[in-house]
Amino acid sequence: MPPPKDVVKIAIQMVGAIPQLIELQQTKPLASVLKDVCDAWSLPNAERYALQYADGRQTYITESNRRDIKNGSILRLTTSPDQEAERLYLGIQSKNVDVKTDSLKKLASLSQDVTFAQEFISRNGLKQIYSIVEEGNDTGEMLAHTLKAFTELMEHDFVSWENLSTVFIKKIMSYVNMNAVDASIQQLSLSILENMVPTSHLLFELVKKEVTLDRLLTHLQATNAELQLKAMALLIALLLSATDAERRDMMDYLREKNLRQFIHKNIIHSSEPLGDEMAHYLYVLQSVSLNLCEHRMKTSMDPYSQEQRDLLQSLRQTAFELESEVPAGSFSTERRRSLCAKEFRKLGFMNNSNPAEDLRRAPPGLLALDNMVYFSRNTPNAYSRFVLENSSREDKHECPFARSSIQLTLILCEILHIGEPCSETAQAFYPMFFGQDHFFEELFCICIQLVNKTWKEMRATQEDFDKVMQVVREQITRTLSLKPTSLELFKTRVNALNYSEILKLRQTERLHQEETLAVPVLELREKLKPELLELIRQQRLLHLCEGTLFRKISSRRRQDKLWYCRLSPNHKVLHYGDVEEGVQSPPIESLPEKIPVADMKMLLVGKECPHTKEKSSGKQNKDVLELAFSIVHDMEEYCLNFIAPTRYEFCLWTDGLNVLLGKEMTSERTQTDLDVLLSMELKLRLLDLENISIPDNPPPIPKPPSNLNFCYDFSHAEQ
Repeated sequence: MPPPKDVVKIAIQMVGAIPQLIELQQTKPLASVLKDVCDAWSLPNAERYALQYADGRQTYITESNRRDIKNGSILRLTTSPDQEAERLYLGIQSKNVDVKTDSLKKLASLSQDVTFAQEFISRNGLKQIYSIVEEGNDTGEMLAHTLKAFTELMEHDFVSWENLSTVFIKKIMSYVNMNAVDASIQQLSLSILENMVPTSHLLFELVKKEVTLDRLLTHLQATNAELQLKAMALLIALLLSATDAERRDMMDYLREKNLRQFIHKNIIHSSEPLGDEMAHYLYVLQSVSLNLCEHRMKTSMDPYSQEQRDLLQSLRQTAFELESEVPAGSFSTERRRSLCAKEFRKLGFMNNSNPAEDLRRAPPGLLALDNMVYFSRNTPNAYSRFVLENSSREDKHECPFARSSIQLTLILCEILHIGEPCSETAQAFYPMFFGQDHFFEELFCICIQLVNKTWKEMRATQEDFDKVMQVVREQITRTLSLKPTSLELFKTRVNALNYSEILKLRQTERLHQEETLAVPVLELREKLKPELLELIRQQRLLHLCEGTLFRKISSRRRQDKLWYCRLSPNHKVLHYGDVEEGVQSPPIESLPEKIPVADMKMLLVGKECPHTKEKSSGKQNKDVLELAFSIVHDMEEYCLNFIAPTRYEFCLWTDGLNVLLGKEMTSERTQTDLDVLLSMELKLRLLDLENISIPDNPPPIPKPPSNLNFCYDFSHAEQ
């Protein structure tokens, strides 16, 4: 007979004693449980002891987390958090260097526990840590333990970063700026500053002033990958905390220092694989850089601005410079205005008498004008060829340069998500972005020539403008999905994907759709579905057995802490636990925590998850909500919370957990996989019917004949 829900069978260890096997009554006060355990070992003063997990993070057991204890858990009797906090508080003040170092080392380890951290901070322990940093000149092991302990204590958000003294902050910044200092100290210092920067603009200004971009670039060029990562993290934190003007100045300086080229050569194309954290930072750097275009994109043209009018006139003069060289006195004002209007019409403006009106729409606003001017100045031959080739046509097939440029700029802004906030978890960046200065403008130059090429291939007229731009959008998105490593490669591939290729792709997709909509085929699909759904279920469970590495994300920043979760091969237990960076696939034995599948009650996703509700006070990031899910277990009282690294992992895990719960798989990935498998299976089944049209209805069965006299009588033949 299974034990009641309020009773768990556990083992309790103590150094030098025989372990106790007890049945823990969850309704019994923890103080009473401790007294019973201490009495069994004849230990006085039970209030000086506490229980903690023997494995994993060795968290202290409290009334608030005792329900997390599972059957078979191994606990350890140890000094209570308040006693330990008092001992270490005195230990870090010791004059004995060895005692002080050992105390700081233990403090760094125990500070991960929220109960201990609260006790230590309540004793004004942080003040002692400040003193060690502010007054000490040590840059060795003792300082590394001190900074580690400080980082762990601040993780719990009991103390505001704004309470730190200027002396302490400057000391931390000095470690970043030193040359002869251990790399681990610089990593911890960079991490502390990264946490500090987003909390207030004053701290941002202080860090920005003391830790220069040149210094961060020096760390970025280090061979130590972890130091490189922490330097990139601080750089991103500074960029995200800066005002628009400050961000623009910082990005301009980084451009002068060739940061993009360095990243392209030494990080993206490094011999070492790119980690998830660095991929995220490169995505943010790309997003921040592209979003510098947002202001121009959202600003309409001012017809009274002389600067903007000059840019507009430069387009006309560059294209028709020979005609513009006629002396000013040769024409009347009216004649000159008429000539300008004619030239602006040739440039492809809709409102040729007042072309500024075409640029009043925002987005793309002035960004479209900037792109046209860049194209005309940096590739004048291609610009002149585009304009003159189309302005001399008389067959209504001319491609309007200005109108196309305005629409193309809008398309590129939408594809590259310009003006959208950075995601907290995304890792999708374009490698070619880091291989080219003026990426957006150079991409425009390639794509506007693509518009002209596609226009001619389609033999389009003005009425076909929207159709052409739809094809161009498809050409760009299909090519970008291939992740070309350079703009040259993008140019080659996008030009190879001509209109006839797009038509073939569309036709293939349409024929495939038509084939799969025939009634007999639909019936066959329905018969195949159960078998293929079972195949998908098995794949999902297999993925859960392999396991996944998850990150812990707080409301303040992306966390470095990792944990791993995997399903046992017999599909009976979920094993999980914290792991170190670089661990790919830890064995089940190394994951101390477990949840029996039989105890799982429900799966929550998105806004329903408790860990997304906890952060509801801050601005919720949409992509985090899309990746969050939780397993409710033990009478719907406790949850194991996840934030998937990607949408793909989210789909596989939620599907797998639904299978374990005996429910339907509901993710979009299930439908995609089912469609792919059905498509492959149908193609194999229908291979013999290629080029044969399948009727919607089966052919009618003919009536039986009036007599069967046509049958041959074999009996006569035998005679």
